[in-house]
Amino acid sequence: MKPEVSIHSVRARAFRIPTDGPEADGTNSWDSTTLVLVEISGGTQTGIGYTYSSAAIVHLIVGKLGPAIEGADVMDPQAAWLRMQQAVRNLGREGMAATAISAVDTALYDLKARLFGLPLFRLLGSYRDAVAIYGSGGFTTYTDRQLEEQLGGWVAEQGCAFVKMKIGSEPERDPHRVKIAKRAIGDRARLFVDANGAYGAKQALALADRFAEQDVGWFEEPVSSDDLEGLRTVRARAPATMEIAAGEYAYTLNYVRTMLQSRAIDVQQADVTRCGGITAFLQIAALCEAFHIDLSGHCAPALHLHVACASPHLRHLEWFYDHVRIESMLFEGAPAPRKGMIRPDASSPGNGLSFKHQDAAQYAVQGSA
Repeated sequence: MKPEVSIHSVRARAFRIPTDGPEADGTNSWDSTTLVLVEISGGTQTGIGYTYSSAAIVHLIVGKLGPAIEGADVMDPQAAWLRMQQAVRNLGREGMAATAISAVDTALYDLKARLFGLPLFRLLGSYRDAVAIYGSGGFTTYTDRQLEEQLGGWVAEQGCAFVKMKIGSEPERDPHRVKIAKRAIGDRARLFVDANGAYGAKQALALADRFAEQDVGWFEEPVSSDDLEGLRTVRARAPATMEIAAGEYAYTLNYVRTMLQSRAIDVQQADVTRCGGITAFLQIAALCEAFHIDLSGHCAPALHLHVACASPHLRHLEWFYDHVRIESMLFEGAPAPRKGMIRPDASSPGNGLSFKHQDAAQYAVQGSA
């Protein structure tokens, strides 16, 4: 019988964690990453969720989203999700508002699963009990040696069948860096590249031919993901062995539907910390099923794991260096790869994560509580 439990508190706090070295991709650089944690209490349990966003969303969560869902039934996270979408209507549903909703929504599903004493992937219903990962990093700030060691390590030590590197900040050097990466992994894994929208369509196509010589099988955001015509052009003319991927900046279901209808990509990406949480990720998964397009989860592997098991046409998750490092530092229960796969803990309720408040205290953003 369904327990009747109401949401009675929504808390949020931000933590800024420095990187362990300079990092950059084709269009951005950074020296820290901000995690915003949400804790929602109801009944005898507390659920946790999070996003990688700005500390500014803490006030949006506790000041607008929390009041919008307070008193709502924990058993119906979709109804709470709809309330939050309505609450930010006049603010705009994309960008930071979407990341805030994502953090709250993931916490609600965790809370519901904990109340039932079930691991989240069992509550959602699963297609699989393990998910393939691809090692992701290879920042444009890395030396050739760092690039070799990181990508080669993912293959040799964690059994990854795919690894991804960043390109685009120095296009003239990209063919050289790709050759270095291919040398590091040999034929043991497939190489992916991610330009983060740094190129124009003609430049991307010229480089795609050169990358294909190194057996690059995935070209992510060769042009801006907002340039659907450019993506479609690259997809149509790129080597047949190379897939085009995009979608990590999808904040709404409509964005994904438009991308799929444009036939601009071979693989759809989505990020549970940006797209609107588990409610929206499952909606995106249903769209991908309808369009016969594979779905790949972007970053935050610990938070994606359970919903990835519950999504049809799910190909893999991104084992992103920054987020893996943070999740292993700040969460008990963060997954560890084995033979290129990660598995949810079937013996732990909810998402299987617990936040290390004491360890995280040094990174707390003042005024965000």
